[in-house]
Amino acid sequence: MAGAATGSKDMAASRLLGVFREHGYDGASLAELSKATGLGRSSLYHHFPGGKEDMAKAVFDHIHEWMEISALAPLREPGDPAERLQKMINAIDRYYVGGYERCLLGSFVLGGSRGRFQPQLKSSFSGLIKALAALAVEAGASQEQGFERAEEAVVQIQGSLVVSGGLDDPAPFRRVMERLPRLILGRS
Repeated sequence: MAGAATGSKDMAASRLLGVFREHGYDGASLAELSKATGLGRSSLYHHFPGGKEDMAKAVFDHIHEWMEISALAPLREPGDPAERLQKMINAIDRYYVGGYERCLLGSFVLGGSRGRFQPQLKSSFSGLIKALAALAVEAGASQEQGFERAEEAVVQIQGSLVVSGGLDDPAPFRRVMERLPRLILGRS
């Protein structure tokens, strides 16, 4: 029975993600969250006793799990750094639907809830920076260069998602994704 409840909670978290991406934490209403999950308010509170804050934390957990499995694990695999980086790029491209999908992290950083979820935001950003920096160092960068390249890559990814959303055009995101190997690996 616990497995069924966990499965329902995981399914709800994946559906809640879309609402939080679209509206941020502050703008997401219980009516929208309920509609997205197909659960009534009492069922939502059954799965998320702490209300909307618990829902958002479950969404962060869902994203961290996806990030670890789909984006970061390939960077740590053995083999050619360029091929491993391309696996991560492909995963991120799919996740953001080629630049058409909003970033949940951006919604939370730019919204009024940043302080409430600072540990989750910091963990998400620093995990990606750390993994990209390690790959850059493996490819020949110094520790300092690796960190700077990785941080710049994350800045460019996040910024391109904002600009692509504002322009309603995925081209800025796609250009950044195309340039990431040169930035991280230092290759022309």
